[in-house]
Amino acid sequence: MTPAERLLDNLIDMKDAAIEAIGFLDGIGFEEFQSDLLRQRAVAMTFVLIATAAARIQALFPDIGSEQPEIPWAKMRGLRNLVVHQYDRLDWRIIWDTVQVDLPKLIRQIDQLRHPHIQGE
Repeated sequence: MTPAERLLDNLIDMKDAAIEAIGFLDGIGFEEFQSDLLRQRAVAMTFVLIATAAARIQALFPDIGSEQPEIPWAKMRGLRNLVVHQYDRLDWRIIWDTVQVDLPKLIRQIDQLRHPHIQGE
C-alpha cells in the first residue's frame, strides 16, 4: 500500500469514527447521554479511533500539522489521552459538545482536505 493510500485509509477511519459518534447521540439529549454508560463508552472509543488514525497520519507525514493547521491534530491526541488515561474524570458536557460541534466540522475538513499525497502531486 502506498503512503497516499494509507493516508486516505486513515482519513476514512477518522471520518467513519466521527460519523459513528454523531450517530450514537442522534435523537437523544445531554441528560440521557450523561446517564447512559453504554453510549458514553461508545462515544469515548470513537475518540480513541480518531486519534489513532490521526497519529498514523502524522507518523507518515510529519509536516501535515503545519500543512493542514485547520485540523486539530494536537487536540485529537489530547482528547484520546484523556479518554485512555483519565476516563473517570471526563467531563461529559465537553464530550457532548465536541460530538455536536467539533466532529461535524472535522468531517467537513476531511472532506475538503487537499493534500499533495492524496492528489498524486
